[in-house]
Amino acid sequence: MRSKQNKSILLMSSYPPRECGLATFSSDVVNSIKLVFGDSLPIEVCALQKQENQFEYGDDVHYTLTVSSIQEYRLLAEKINNRDDIGMLCVEHEFGLFGGDYGNYLLSFLLALNKPIAMVFHTVLPNPNEKLKKVVQAIIDLSNKIVVLTKKSQEILIRDYGCKESKMMLIPHGTHMVLLDQKENLKKEFHYSDKIVLSTFGLISENKNIETVLYALPDIIAKHPEVIYLVVGKTHPEILKRDGENYREMLIEMTKKLKLENNVFFVNEFLELKQLLNYLILSDVYLFASKDPNQAVSGTFAYAMSCGCAIISTPIPHAIEALNSGTGILLDGFDNPEEFQKAILKLVENKQERVEMGQNGYALTHETTWENIALKYGFLFAEVTESKEKLRFNYPSIKLDHIKELTTDYGILQFSNFSQPNTSFGYTLDDNARALIDMVMYHDSSANPVALNLASIYLNFIADIQQEEGKFDNYKDFNRQLTEQNQLVNLEDSNGRALWSLGYTLSHQKNLPIDLVQKAQKSWDKAVVHIDFVTSPRAIAYTLKGLYYYYQVNPEEEIKNNIIRLADTLLNHYHINSDEEWCWYEDYMTYANNVLPEAMMYSFMATGDLKYKKIAVITFDFLLSHYFMKGELSVISNRGWFVKGSHKKTYGEQPIEVATTIITLHLFYEVTGNVKYKEQLNVAFSWFLGNNHLNQIIYNPVNGASYDGLEEKNVNINQGAESTLCFFKAQLIMDSYKNQNQENYKHLDVEFANAV
Repeated sequence: MRSKQNKSILLMSSYPPRECGLATFSSDVVNSIKLVFGDSLPIEVCALQKQENQFEYGDDVHYTLTVSSIQEYRLLAEKINNRDDIGMLCVEHEFGLFGGDYGNYLLSFLLALNKPIAMVFHTVLPNPNEKLKKVVQAIIDLSNKIVVLTKKSQEILIRDYGCKESKMMLIPHGTHMVLLDQKENLKKEFHYSDKIVLSTFGLISENKNIETVLYALPDIIAKHPEVIYLVVGKTHPEILKRDGENYREMLIEMTKKLKLENNVFFVNEFLELKQLLNYLILSDVYLFASKDPNQAVSGTFAYAMSCGCAIISTPIPHAIEALNSGTGILLDGFDNPEEFQKAILKLVENKQERVEMGQNGYALTHETTWENIALKYGFLFAEVTESKEKLRFNYPSIKLDHIKELTTDYGILQFSNFSQPNTSFGYTLDDNARALIDMVMYHDSSANPVALNLASIYLNFIADIQQEEGKFDNYKDFNRQLTEQNQLVNLEDSNGRALWSLGYTLSHQKNLPIDLVQKAQKSWDKAVVHIDFVTSPRAIAYTLKGLYYYYQVNPEEEIKNNIIRLADTLLNHYHINSDEEWCWYEDYMTYANNVLPEAMMYSFMATGDLKYKKIAVITFDFLLSHYFMKGELSVISNRGWFVKGSHKKTYGEQPIEVATTIITLHLFYEVTGNVKYKEQLNVAFSWFLGNNHLNQIIYNPVNGASYDGLEEKNVNINQGAESTLCFFKAQLIMDSYKNQNQENYKHLDVEFANAV
């Protein structure tokens, strides 16, 4: 039974429509938490402002605080204390946000509040004077948890303020997920196709130090007139009030004096997120010239790296931690045009190096996408409020985008570089068979005509790669030619998978066009005559699945006899290799292990013979005993198969194994009604959503793809066909549960194993 909803988290920060970096940051935190956890983690906002009724806020903002009024702090604390449904407060802290010396008005609020507090320090100043030190130490003492955004901030808090490491949590600045392959398209759209684009963005102030970059540009542009520099962002509102547009006007005048008007462009706007990300994606090199050595973190720096820009930066703490020789160039000092000039020239004149830097930075920042940052904040809030068991994952939306991107008019391509299809490896029967099953399944549940069009492409590929006598090859290059690989590897599994896809398609024939059904039937008739020669356990299992589905619409005695013969062969494998401590069909476990007990269960469903069901349950439970531990899924590693008598290796987990686990759990729950399978199904799917040893999502929310693997310390963010198709099918299965009972399955019920 579902537990009651969590209490609300109250986030205190500046907030849109106020225009400042922290307001944008806080809005991103709120939106990403809603996206990942939905209403299982309600979040409200207390907006900080300099004067009363300064802005008109949206529905997220439940309170406002005029930071210059000491009385308002105590009154606000009283209001919050009177609400039993607020579980804790999270304060986004900058010294200039709050009234008093070093923002010490905040202390009166914290002293009056009787809720748990998480304090997020965006700036940590080293070598404090006595007054600053006392203010920060008081904030630390009054907070239950301290969050910092960089390791340097953590070191300073420990060294200069005496904060205990056990009280701190490092959560980096979040970044937005983008598709890197859009760079050339966006350059074309903005008429920059023939340009090398340098950029800087953010609210403009003297601290941006843009003049240092301008001084560096004349010699570069004289040599490379294709270089342009975009300064994206309006003047900081506080600077605008105090000094007007003096700084921007000075920069514009300097641009004229240096004769850079045709190469330097000022985009004087506070851009919507999509526009901003487009500017960053089309940029080749991002220039970060801040002259503040104590600037702990920069959202602009993080965003630029996550958009695939090579970075050139002054040595602020964030840059020192994030940059390496593979992602950009870290300058030695500040205010040095010669250093900038040398670094810019190096990247302008070495396209391969700057492209690789951008790609490396893009890959490195996957860990900090806002969805992953939301997981960290969600787990932190659950820890502070002791409500981990009430936290629920939201279902991600089903998207065909990446599947369509990988699909040509001939079939689905095998691999991608990040999200960009990689044509050099061509096509496989394996992936097109998977894709056919997915699209028939999707069409059956949604009647989406796009799914039907895609299914036709995949079936055409299967028919085209079938040999005249009925067997299948597996590999074709991008030019649609058979490759040498077909002679070098065993194709039994591929042939079994093709038969499965054809049988599955024919079992849904009443909802499919007649020409598609006839083509599938023709391929089936040519292929099925070869099943006597199938010997490997997985090929037998795939073939059994195909026979089962075909038998549903063609209950012929010969089909049933073939099911019995192959099931008995699989059963014989079990009797040869199993013992009291090893209940399995082989003396090792490799990939797609679930298909073996799944095929045994299908054999029972086709024949009614209980011996198949018995072994199906025994072997599946044995497999699950090695996969599920302490509320988390850990499947067989591709770093080494699980050999009988040895220990299972960890890490190197692939989506195919997780998805086939979900598929089989779904079948076993439907057949047996055992709720443990349903519970484990939820846990297995949550692996994609962040319930794994890295607490990172294993899917791309922008295009609906799955990443290719979960390694020990990182996610492999290439998005190949196998991974994406497996995730898509798992989503379809989970969606069927959600649709059965919308109230109960609005979220994914999971006990989080390693939340913090």
